[in-house]
Amino acid sequence: MAQRRTSRRRVETVASGVAELVPDPDRDTAWTLLLDGAPQSHVDLADPTHLQFEYVRRMAAAIDLAAPAGRPLRALHLGGGALTLPRYVAATRPGSPQRVVEVDGPLVELVRRELPLTSQSSIRVRVADARTAVEGMRDAGYDLVVLDVFAGSRTPAHLASAEFMHEVARVLDPAGWLIANVADGPPLRHARAQVATIRSALPEACLVADAGVLRGRRFGNLVVVAGRTPPPVTELSRRAAGDWFPGRVETDLDRFTGGAPPVPDASAVASPAPPDGLFGNRK
Repeated sequence: MAQRRTSRRRVETVASGVAELVPDPDRDTAWTLLLDGAPQSHVDLADPTHLQFEYVRRMAAAIDLAAPAGRPLRALHLGGGALTLPRYVAATRPGSPQRVVEVDGPLVELVRRELPLTSQSSIRVRVADARTAVEGMRDAGYDLVVLDVFAGSRTPAHLASAEFMHEVARVLDPAGWLIANVADGPPLRHARAQVATIRSALPEACLVADAGVLRGRRFGNLVVVAGRTPPPVTELSRRAAGDWFPGRVETDLDRFTGGAPPVPDASAVASPAPPDGLFGNRK
């Protein structure tokens, strides 16, 4: 069995590097997508609600709370990978019209071919730069924007500025939420600046992450939930605490940012690269 499973591995050069689809040894219908050896996504084709990576479960918990259970959401996903969260939304909120923007066309084709979507999913994938795509979208067109874009192991600078966040806010419904993945490590300088930048456009926000990451002790993923109305902190806290790898919710973001100003286009930089041997950009 192990030999047969290994033979199913797919390796292909895409625009962003060498992509590998590796079968999950514990789940016959599940795969991990790696880019240049770093895990990017995990998806179970038979059970899209199975979420392997802890930060993705935290993002999914926020999606669950964005509207009453089962209600369709107009969702925009910036960054595609193996389409883990779009598949999750399609399974938990049938009929949700979803658009995915992914810059790597060959990666999109690989995922479409090897990890096909169901015909009922209502997921449309557009090959484009995330910022260019958002700038061309109509106002208030989405209930949910998921921001999880990495070029290699870093979020590009042009997606880390106040101008871009105001564009994201523009395409969000007044009651909508941005759910963003921010990767950073000690001393969390980038994360503090990104929280300030997001709040300049969407002031009501909280952070969900591992306690060690929030305290600046190690590199990891911080999930920002932001909008124009307060996020459901009590329920997010309950779900984070009950996860396989417990996390916590930070609400005192004035203290967290420590006076860091929003970052304009002129001084925006890419997120920091993870330490050697640590994969900080999984979807």
